[in-house]
Amino acid sequence: MKQIHFERSTLNHIRLHVLPTDQFKTFAISVYIGRPLAEQTVTSTALTPFVLRRGTELRPETKQFREYLDDLYGAGFGFDIYKRGDYQIVQMRMDIINDRFVSSNESLLKKGLEFVGETLTRPAMENGHFRDKYVDSEKQTLQKRLEAVINDKVRYAAERCIEEMCSDEPYRLHALGKIEELEGLSSQSLYNDYQAWLQTAPLDIYVVGNTTLEEVEAIVKEAFKIDRSQDAVYETSKTHAVQREVKTVVERLDVNQGKLNMGLRTNVSYRDEQYPVALMYNGVLGGYAHSKLFINVREKASLAYYASSRFDGHKGILTIQSGIEMQNYEKAVDIIKQQLQAMEQGQISETEMNQTRAMISNQLRELQDSAFELISFDFNAILSGKERTVSGLIEAVNQVDAKTIAEAAKRVQLDTIYFLRDQKGE
Repeated sequence: MKQIHFERSTLNHIRLHVLPTDQFKTFAISVYIGRPLAEQTVTSTALTPFVLRRGTELRPETKQFREYLDDLYGAGFGFDIYKRGDYQIVQMRMDIINDRFVSSNESLLKKGLEFVGETLTRPAMENGHFRDKYVDSEKQTLQKRLEAVINDKVRYAAERCIEEMCSDEPYRLHALGKIEELEGLSSQSLYNDYQAWLQTAPLDIYVVGNTTLEEVEAIVKEAFKIDRSQDAVYETSKTHAVQREVKTVVERLDVNQGKLNMGLRTNVSYRDEQYPVALMYNGVLGGYAHSKLFINVREKASLAYYASSRFDGHKGILTIQSGIEMQNYEKAVDIIKQQLQAMEQGQISETEMNQTRAMISNQLRELQDSAFELISFDFNAILSGKERTVSGLIEAVNQVDAKTIAEAAKRVQLDTIYFLRDQKGE
């Protein structure tokens, strides 16, 4: 397997990561800006990239902003907002063709990095703050995004389970913030907060493509002029172990199908030696269509419309999601607990092991076909302080056996059971 090696340097307290390769016909650019999840900043941080995408100092009208992307041979530009562990992350992405494949007289990498730098550091302004019309418009956009989560009861139940499970931790907060906080954000307060964030945030710039670290350094030096006085790093904290009775929460809304979610603490994170074991644990339990939850809860017992599990390796939390008939709540809880018990007892077939190893290995290998997936995988090391390789992780996963999973399963704690049901039942 081909080894991936990012070249790195630091410029103006900004970390640069460059992967020189001729594998792709485009340049992939990613900028990650992080912030600790906090009540007082989560909503303003989420709103900021929506406003930034509306215009810049050089292209203050949104139409100009978008037309310029078309001029760059249809370059793609966008952003994501999500949480990793107890951090809120804003990621700006740009995909722009290598100028060797078009009739461009200028470096498109330079133009692309300049555009991202301009978007991030030189927004469209009026009277010393963000444009009012952009802030007002994007507050509505963000509100609709948050309302969409509430209206999608599968997502809503998943978020509510985490909220209840982590009620005294920053992780309870949604990465998009809170609807009730939007009204209090003004163009001036948002701009002031954005300035403070940009000066102090952990900031990482990634470039993958046919370039060099030296070329990227020269462009970034001019394109990302930010007043930063010190390095900012991600603080890695230990997984949050809580010894308590299982918390059960039943919420009633106007729903036709019950949503049964469970939150478990694995006490393992990305940086831990046991991380490959946790990946296998999640895969065998509910990560795939051959997993115990899917086969036993959905297929054999016909108790759920869907049943699966997800693992957040930066928080060490595993969540189980299922959709059930209201009257099947007790049965579904029991049979899910049986699957957790089977994991502890090492009741895992060789077929389950082999299929899970194959699925995880294939997913990891497929990372190498996407520049942005390679970037995302590498960024895990920046977040966690633990550097891993695709080949090393595949090898570690393949060495995990059922006995090791059973030992890890004994340390997994069921923390919260959350059930979203109708308003009329018992």
